[in-house]
Amino acid sequence: MIEMDADAFEELVSDEFDRLPDDMLSGLDNVAIFIEDLPEDGSMNLLGLYHGIALTERGQYGFGELPDTISIYRIPLLSIVDSLEQLREQVHITLVHEIAHFYGIDDDELHRLGWA
Repeated sequence: MIEMDADAFEELVSDEFDRLPDDMLSGLDNVAIFIEDLPEDGSMNLLGLYHGIALTERGQYGFGELPDTISIYRIPLLSIVDSLEQLREQVHITLVHEIAHFYGIDDDELHRLGWA
């Protein structure tokens, strides 16, 4: 486990988000990303969570819709790594995983692709 305060962690997540491929981000519309210490239930085994309706499941979607959200959980991520490099890798994987859910890619497909 490594230690990192909330501000430094948020900056790291922002840096990793900026490193994601443009084609992954180009369709990411009306999605807010939040950094939280822990999931609501206090679980340490959840690294991130997509809240919303995947693009593949949406009917009519338009102006005035509340944004979907992606939560990235700081404490669980910090607890599974031993270095800054490992943390960057896990944050990257978590962002890709949760953004994939936005696009309608489920956990089975993510496992097949090596992202879960």
